[in-house]
Amino acid sequence: MAGKLDLDATVVARARALAATAGRPVVDLARSHTTVSVERAVLRLAGVTGADPDGIPWVNRLVDAVRADVGLGHGVAVPVFHAMETTGVEDVTVLAQKAAAGSVRFTVPASPGKARQRAKRATAAGLRTIDRRRAERDRLIKRHGDPKQRPWIYLIVATGDIYEDIPQAQAAARAGADVIAVIRSTGQSLLDYVPEGATREGFAGTYATQENFRLMRAALDETSKEVGRYVRLTNYASGLCMPEIATLAGLERLDMMLNDSMYGILFRDINPIRTFVDQRFSRQIHARAGIVINTGEDNYLTTADAVEAAHTVTVSQLMNEYFAHEAGLADWQLGLGHAFEINPDLPESFRLELAHALLARELFPDAPLKWMPPTKHMTGDVFRGNLLDGFFNLAGALTGQSILLVGMMTEAVVTPWLSDRDIALQNVRYVLNGAGNLHEDFTPGPFIRGRANQVLSEAIDLLERIVDDGMLNAIADGTFGIMKRPADRGKGLDGVEKQDEDYYNPVAEAL
Repeated sequence: MAGKLDLDATVVARARALAATAGRPVVDLARSHTTVSVERAVLRLAGVTGADPDGIPWVNRLVDAVRADVGLGHGVAVPVFHAMETTGVEDVTVLAQKAAAGSVRFTVPASPGKARQRAKRATAAGLRTIDRRRAERDRLIKRHGDPKQRPWIYLIVATGDIYEDIPQAQAAARAGADVIAVIRSTGQSLLDYVPEGATREGFAGTYATQENFRLMRAALDETSKEVGRYVRLTNYASGLCMPEIATLAGLERLDMMLNDSMYGILFRDINPIRTFVDQRFSRQIHARAGIVINTGEDNYLTTADAVEAAHTVTVSQLMNEYFAHEAGLADWQLGLGHAFEINPDLPESFRLELAHALLARELFPDAPLKWMPPTKHMTGDVFRGNLLDGFFNLAGALTGQSILLVGMMTEAVVTPWLSDRDIALQNVRYVLNGAGNLHEDFTPGPFIRGRANQVLSEAIDLLERIVDDGMLNAIADGTFGIMKRPADRGKGLDGVEKQDEDYYNPVAEAL
């Protein structure tokens, strides 16, 4: 696709340099702080499992006990493994249970060498499991094969009951879906713990738990064998438990995770510092696990105008790319997001959509871009909605997108029926089969090239302002999605702590 828009290489390089300059202070902030969820992720990799009779995970109880005794500034690894050494407790989950009962106290030893070694050995075992799961994915892709066509067809299931989700996901894969996304229950992103076990009571989605991940992965492995292609599984590493959910995804071989640097800040009012610290650690885990991240720029266009705010999507994509690279993710893992959200009544709306989609494709040629369907202008008229989705699918085919989220004509009206999914998949298959490699023949004219270059120019202007004002101030001012989120407010701020000089995190060291 390279070169169709006549983008100036010098201008593109400047945009990336500005994104790096704007992002560097945020990375410095993330590197100098920790959070309760980062520390819980460390202990999950060290082997803490299960929950107390009230459903509170033992890992939460253990981190809370350490924090009450010595704070989090040193990290939890040294106090926890020093306590194991001094008490003779060999199992870290048993230690968590004793700490919750008040029979273990935590201190930071003057000579932490032995505790560090024990922590390193314990967490290395968790990382080895993630490495084995990644190798297992590679073997299964080799055995079953990848989907023959691009874009991959990405379909959502969301019943609230994992045992209902499984047959729906398997049916979707048999009908042609390449990626199954299990939407999380409403409100889970605001829980500061990860529920335990298989769940059947989610609302408008299913809880993200390790057991639910395991069950769905096993079911899709069966279906992969049946359909002769590896079916990928997606969930959401966002909210207050981003690092832990990323860790559980690595342990259970999920393939993609929703992981955006600003979504939780803008749309869930989670504190900006908490989010940036958590997302850096979660992306380091994703990098190690070979997981493709999906970012959430499409959400900005549900609150801001898709034409006027197009450049904010480009800025966010550039920032997401910088943060991802810094955390160790490769280009093939960057499922950067964009969306088909321009008002269809606007003259030339389809040409504008093509310009925006092609701009993303050319700015990030090696990234598996995720193209999102219309939602904001779906009216409940299912015939019009199906037609709009057809135009969206055609835009994806014309501009060489990588991951195509299946649009539903009943979007925003009801939770889709299986029959709705069948009709939506028929729409996708018809357009993609009929279009074939049409993107090879598609050459944009001056209107599309001009619009793409205009958006890039506006993105650079905005990046220059962000460099001057600072990223946190830009977020506080409502730059993205017109949401104003100050750095000293928002949910989860009380779970952030500055690292002390002797802070130790064996997982961050290994990553």
